[in-house]
Amino acid sequence: MDRSYLPVAAAAVALVLVCCSGLCRGERLGARECEDLGFTGLALCSDCNALSEFVKDQELVEDCRKCCTEDSDDSISKLTFSGAIIEVCMRKLVFYPEVVGFLEEDKDDFPYVETRYSYGSPPKLIMLDNKGEQKETIRIDNWKREHIRQFLKEKVKPVKLDS
Repeated sequence: MDRSYLPVAAAAVALVLVCCSGLCRGERLGARECEDLGFTGLALCSDCNALSEFVKDQELVEDCRKCCTEDSDDSISKLTFSGAIIEVCMRKLVFYPEVVGFLEEDKDDFPYVETRYSYGSPPKLIMLDNKGEQKETIRIDNWKREHIRQFLKEKVKPVKLDS
């Protein structure tokens, strides 16, 4: 009996098992790993698509896609927030010239964005709902100043209060 096909068959079975385990569909990361990468706030894959327009770092976009969830047509893919806080450690600011540039030259264009200095904190955007409560956190360590501006223009829509 010819058994020369056995290594090929074993390889095929192994491939099927790997694909069934999810590795062929694209790696997914856990919540902790995603938070370490700075993607706690970019939960929807459409946000990763928007990120790819602003940040031309393919590895960063791929990491985002490993942390996102698919959004449906009727979902909150156009999710907006009522305000934001830029949180950063004052001692670490020197390492983030793009964030410094935004804070010094652009922040006044966004009256609904506060600055909070917190010891040891990497630069991040804390997105707020209409009650001022924290809803999402997005690390902005590697963002360019213009990307911060564009993101805030698209994602933050302050609620107008009736007087």
